[in-house]
Amino acid sequence: MKKIYTTLIIVSCMISMSFAQNKTVTKEGKPYFTSGGEWIFSTGTLQNNNNVLRFSPVINLQTLLNFDQSESFGWFTGVNIRNVGFIFDESASVRKKVRNYNLGIPIGIKLGHMEDRFFFAGYELEIAMNYRERTFVDEKRTERFSVWFSDRVNTLQHALFIGYTLPKGTSIKAKYYLNTFFNRNFTASDGNGGTFQPYAGLDANIFYVSLNFDLFKKWELIDFED
Repeated sequence: MKKIYTTLIIVSCMISMSFAQNKTVTKEGKPYFTSGGEWIFSTGTLQNNNNVLRFSPVINLQTLLNFDQSESFGWFTGVNIRNVGFIFDESASVRKKVRNYNLGIPIGIKLGHMEDRFFFAGYELEIAMNYRERTFVDEKRTERFSVWFSDRVNTLQHALFIGYTLPKGTSIKAKYYLNTFFNRNFTASDGNGGTFQPYAGLDANIFYVSLNFDLFKKWELIDFED
């Protein structure tokens, strides 16, 4: 077992040295992949409720396939996994924290200098996969549940986004969801043989601003022969 660990360490060191010492090359003029993380600062658009800013740094993974048509114009698509939700107060003593893990498919355009700074904007279709809801009464959690593909929320989420790239691979993005977060027709049991609609009065759309890291930074190929 020790020999195996030693071998793995040596191989890892050799790979690291190859990345550090060999020249990197990229395929120019062809589609290329990029990927990055996202720190989301989100809120709901609920009326007559106290909306609280929600910070969600994980798990937000984005992978894009880029098509640069010129030095100043390109477009992209991809697959993303995103943790998006909001926090609101039902009353002075009751707070709700809700979120979805969504699978997203964006399509967007890029305008500006493709190798430096540019604007990007587009549309994203997201599929709600996992819904979680937590209830706090006087700052103490009283209820928590998580449901896969729940009818409590609208399964398909439609959103528009716009952003701008910043130095060192970061970018800032603003995003607005066109449809409401909750399925306001969802019916639940009240525990006494009756039913009720817990989200009937919650007309909430999500808006967020996020910091993105290495979102448009090209994956690099290693030339081991140079």
